Amino acid sequence: MRMNMTLSALTSLTGLDVFDYLDTEVSIPVVNGLQAQGDLIVVPHSVLAEHVTTAPWTRTIPVPLYGIELLRSAAGGNPHSLVADEGACTWSAPVRDTRGLALGIVDVDTVAYLIHPEHGATGIAPGRYVIGRQRERGTGGYLQSSRLVAD
Repeated sequence: MRMNMTLSALTSLTGLDVFDYLDTEVSIPVVNGLQAQGDLIVVPHSVLAEHVTTAPWTRTIPVPLYGIELLRSAAGGNPHSLVADEGACTWSAPVRDTRGLALGIVDVDTVAYLIHPEHGATGIAPGRYVIGRQRERGTGGYLQSSRLVAD
């Protein structure tokens, strides 16, 4: 996939839809570092290497152009999908994560994209990343609590 991609071009290529209130002619940013999309977060693997590893039960598959659904939003809502050109990206899951937040590890050779009907898309530059759930901290009296971000 191209690094200079519009949301319109991406939805045409993949067959995945976004809500009509999004500007589909906007260029999708391609990031080689930390990025978030709703309740998902993309973190360079080097940052989490001591916490997130593959395991004997991890399965690695090529990411197809039509995508892999990584997570469906709260209450069965809209999906976050990972898309890439054939042979340009692999998805490894489930993985071992001492924090309990990782959905898997993505290895990107060219560019991959996360697409979500409400949020549009974000680009993932070449590299190895952990894609996982986001956690937020709140306060509950004297105790600090944390919960998963609900999108």
